This record gives sequence, structure tokens and C-alpha cells, in this order.
Amino acid sequence: MGEKKQNVSVVGGGIAGIAVAIRVALKGYQTALYESNPYLGGKIAEVRGGGFRFDAGPSLFTMPDLIDELFELAGKNPRDYFDYEQLPIITKYFYEDETVINGYSNAQKFALELNYKTQTPTEDTMNFLEDCKQRYELTEDVFLNKPINIGGSFLSGSGLKSIFGMGKLKAFTTMHDENAKRFKNEKVVQLFDRYATYNGSNPFKAPATLNLIAHLEHNLGAFLPVGGMYSIVNALEKLLYEVGVTVHKNSPVSEIIVSNYQVKGVNSNGFGHLSNIVISNLDVAVTYKNLLRKADMPIMRVGGGKEKSTSAIIFYWGIKGKFKHLDVHNILFGKSYEKEFKYLFDYKGVYHDPTVYIYISSKNNASDAPEDHENWFTMINVPHNKGQDWDKIIEEARENILDKIERTLKIDIRSHIVFEEILDPRTIESRTGSYLGALYGDSSNDKMAAFGRHPNHSDQVRGLYFCGGSVHPGGGIPLCLKSAKIVADLLPNSK
Repeated sequence: MGEKKQNVSVVGGGIAGIAVAIRVALKGYQTALYESNPYLGGKIAEVRGGGFRFDAGPSLFTMPDLIDELFELAGKNPRDYFDYEQLPIITKYFYEDETVINGYSNAQKFALELNYKTQTPTEDTMNFLEDCKQRYELTEDVFLNKPINIGGSFLSGSGLKSIFGMGKLKAFTTMHDENAKRFKNEKVVQLFDRYATYNGSNPFKAPATLNLIAHLEHNLGAFLPVGGMYSIVNALEKLLYEVGVTVHKNSPVSEIIVSNYQVKGVNSNGFGHLSNIVISNLDVAVTYKNLLRKADMPIMRVGGGKEKSTSAIIFYWGIKGKFKHLDVHNILFGKSYEKEFKYLFDYKGVYHDPTVYIYISSKNNASDAPEDHENWFTMINVPHNKGQDWDKIIEEARENILDKIERTLKIDIRSHIVFEEILDPRTIESRTGSYLGALYGDSSNDKMAAFGRHPNHSDQVRGLYFCGGSVHPGGGIPLCLKSAKIVADLLPNSK
């Protein structure tokens, strides 16, 4: 028995589930991954139709070293599996007064662009980005790379002192308040406020600590994988098999088996599978609500009155023609960000002039669209699903987006649409298991939100762990990958 490898069941094949399965397999565990869909990747998925290919979910790739590390741990060369290129322009920002700002990857060039387009002193931008870098470095060692305890031990003693003793984190100031204080130009304020949306939050409520996200882009760079975002999943799936993970697709887990507060395994497709350890990559609320019903687990740990993150409506548009003034990533800003977020979080609705994001991977990956066509991933932020009339909201949003494109880009894009598919909070919830369709679990709309996320382990059930965007340290590909590493590090090497 002492020489027998322990079994690990990973529930959910999102990016964190894949990463943690690789890590624990390399530590010597017999590892099985269960995914309800016929494909892996979770929110990182594809839409195909009419000769077009779209990345269905996350579209911006930062910190590629976190992916490379998984291959390197297995003694592999990451470039033998996938490759990526750095984007010279991360995002192109469009305003209705015809101002266009190029969000250059090079920080100095970006600062010069803001100076030229908005008269913002270059030193103001450079100082801001340096502060963002320091915030990331301060939080990385004491928070982003370490587990947090649900009992609150991190919130006492040296842990809390380490965080809130660092005034540079600006945890008690909102993102918008800091940005409005540092920059006189409203366009620049809106540009940096946008980073709150990276974890589904409201810049008028979220702590200024989150401004560190700007560091990941303008100091470290943004990238596009060759073949699109889904090429990451394809590459990691090959690695899963090579390190000995057993992958079960079309295999939803109906129950995490618990006896005497100890994990015993999982039920999937009517069969029980024994395992000493279960790691859930599903939304933590879904895990508690749907998979631990027989374990007499309290659901009060999940939700707890916390404000959920935003969701999205995405129109996957196959577009006839090419539009050279657009880049890979484009933002068409609404005129009133404050009203936009008030609708999202207070009214649970969509403002008539939403900010529109357009991602066109065919700009770099020509095979993603037929010749003389482009693939437009066109997205707006919307509230999570509270039973709204989504069919009506989608209909209105489509017209508002088309009007927005016509006003801002001077394009009547309606006649160019030759393919369309739509994703909304209902389908996000059903396809990815995101509770209420909230893309990032809880929002970060209060100063303690980061410290209130569910930890990466259960303090009630031995052998139960959690990874992914709904738990510590947060949402987005980099933090999901960090959650996988945290969980793997909590487990000893298997005999």
C-alpha cells in the first residue's frame, strides 16, 4: 500500500484543470481528468462556421512563460508544441470624436502616443506604469503565488501587515479615483479604467490595486498564439497524454463522493471512480451546489452576498471585406463609462451606448477567415444572468453595437455580415459551468474582495481542492494558471 500511487480526479478541463492535472501527474499521482464537453479548454474554446474560425472566449494572451513552464516541467521544449508572437500594438482605442490611440506594447512608445494624442506628459504615463509594476511585484510573492486560508489566517498577523503596510497598493482607493487623480485627460482615465473589466469588475468600485493589470500588458507585453488561443489547449492536451493523464471527455461529474468528511472519488456517467484527492476546476459555487449535495456541505461559503462579476454577449461575425484601420484588438469606447457600469451592476441591464470590443485574429492568422474576409469577435460586457429577457437584450444590443460601429468607424457593417453566431450569459453558464454566467465568479468591487475569494482547499472535506477563476487568486488565464500551481504545491510528492 505504501508504494501505491495515490489517485487524483480533476473535475473540469478548463485551463486551470489541465494545468493542475499536468502538475500532479508529474508529482507521481495517477491522474484522471473529467470534462463534460466533447472538448477541453473550458472558456478557451472555438466557434467554426462559414469558413471562419473564432476564439470563443479569452482572446488576450499575457505571461506566456506560465504556459511554457508546464512543458519545461515535463522536460519538453514548448516551441515544439506551440508558438506565439508579441503584438506591437496591444489594443487600438477608438473614441467617437475620431481620436484613435494606439496602445503600443512598448511602454515608452505608448507614453509618447498618449502625449501626442492627449497631451498627457510622458513622465506621468511612465511613472504610472512603474507603480503598476511595483504593485504586481509586491502582491506576487505574498499573495498571488500563495494559498489563502478560508478561516482568515491570511488576514491577520504578518500576512495582512505585508499587504496593507504597502501604501503603493492603493487598496483603499478605487481604480477610477486614482486614475482621475493621476491623469487630466478623460480619455486616458477611461483607457486605464478599462482594466477593471479584465476580471469583470467596476472601476468606480474596484480597488486601485487592480491597476497592476496594466503592467502585464505594457511592461511585460501581450501576445497572440500562432493558430489562435485554442492552439494553447491543443498543445496542452498533447502534454496531458504524454505525462500519463487519463482524459475523459463527454464525462460530466454528477457527484464528488465524500464519506466522513473525506473525499472518496467521483461519479461520472453512472460509474464511481475512486480517488484520494479531488480537484474541482468548476465554478466553486457550482461545485458546492451540484456536486456536494450528499456531503451535507453548507452553501453559505459560496456567494455570501458578494457581488458577482459581469458576463458577456459576443457576436461572432464573419465579415466580407478587410478593414485596414482596425488591428487585432480594438476598443470602441462608450461616451459615459460611469453610466455604463451603473447599468451593469446596479440595474442589471445594458446601457444603450456600450463599450464594444472587437477581436480579429485573422489579422495575424489568415486561415481564420476566407480570402478577403475577417472574423470579428464582437463583445460587450453585460450583467450576469438574473433571469433577464436576454432575447430582447440581445436584439437591442445588436442594433446598438452596429450603430456604434457606424458612428465611430464610419462603416455600415450590416451589409458585410455573412456569418453570425451568438454567445450570451445563458449559454456561457450551460457550456462552461460558470455560476449565473458570471465569467469571473465574484467581482472585485470592494477593497477586500481579493482576500475574500474561496481558498484553494476545503477546510471541511479532506482531499478536496479548488482551482480556476472563481477561487484564489482570481480570474484570467495567468491567475488561473497560478491557482493550478498553488494546488499542486499543496500536495506532497506521491510515493
